[in-house]
This record gives sequence, C-alpha cells and structure tokens, in this order.
Amino acid sequence: MEPKIVFQGQTKTGKKVIIRYPTMDDLLPMLNFINTISVEQTFVRPQGEQFTLEQEEDYLKDQLEKIEAKKVVKLIAFIDGKFVGTADIFMKAQVESHVGVFGIIVANGYRSEGIGRLLMENVIKESLKEMPQLRIVELSVFANNPLALDFYKKMGFIEFGRLPEGVLHRGQYVDHIYMYKKL
Repeated sequence: MEPKIVFQGQTKTGKKVIIRYPTMDDLLPMLNFINTISVEQTFVRPQGEQFTLEQEEDYLKDQLEKIEAKKVVKLIAFIDGKFVGTADIFMKAQVESHVGVFGIIVANGYRSEGIGRLLMENVIKESLKEMPQLRIVELSVFANNPLALDFYKKMGFIEFGRLPEGVLHRGQYVDHIYMYKKL
C-alpha cells in the first residue's frame, strides 16, 4: 500500500522533507527511532526502555486501525529517506470526544530545522479533515523543557494546569505542564 503523503517541501535550512501517514513498511524505522529517542532520555515518556519488534508491531497495527477508524491522525517525517520525526493527535472518548491529545518527537540532529512546526501544522490540518469533531487540542510538556514550552506558546497553546513533580526525568522530579489550543 502506498503511503498517503500530506506534505512535501523543505525545512528552514533547505532540506527536502516528506510528511506522510505510516504503513507497516515503517515498522523497523519506527522501532529504531523510538529506541534511539528512549536511550537519549529526552523529554518523552520512554526513558531508556527498549521496545521489541513485537511490541512495536502491536503498537503500529493498533495505530493503523485507529487511523482507519478516524480516532487518530499519526504522521511521520523523512529527510533524505531517514525517519526524523513523528506527531499525532488521538481523540478522547465520550464527553471529551471533541478533545484531541497531541504528541510529537523530532530526532536529535534535526531539531531547530522547522520539522516540529511542519509536523504540528500538518497533523492539526489532517486531524480537522479526518476527525471533524475536533475542537480542542491539548498537550503536556516537561517544565524543564523551555524550548518546547516556548514553541507551543508561539503556536497558540495556553497553559491551563501544572502537576508539581508530575514527571520523573533523568532522576529528578519536574513539573508537568498542561496546555490547550481551541481550533
């Protein structure tokens, strides 16, 4: 199956980028990506854990089913054929079925290229097309990640809450900040 491409263009530094939906053919690049990010212990949930091929296959199959059911929009970014980032919005359920939760990861060495902005803009645009009930996007960010916090503010997100010491990051408890944006 040919992947659905949603964006082809350039990064801020002129690198060619393709943003598209994932397929099962992306299993190994996705596994390598998340395991690399986890070891890095950046500002994401996995903090050193390594995922098996079977775990990643189950995850990807689940995501593809949710994409088909219009409960998730997940996009992946490539530069020169290399997997460099991913972003998604998954819809909450029941009384919160108009709220989507945003997540994003960009590979080290590709940050500050504008890939995060391209991923966020395209995943929101796709989500509004594929999940028209979407009215609010929420996200969470580690308080010790000022670059991400500033980026989200520039993209129109507003802080609405903070869980003191809500995240254990590199052996230290830091606040978990919650933000939202009305669409």
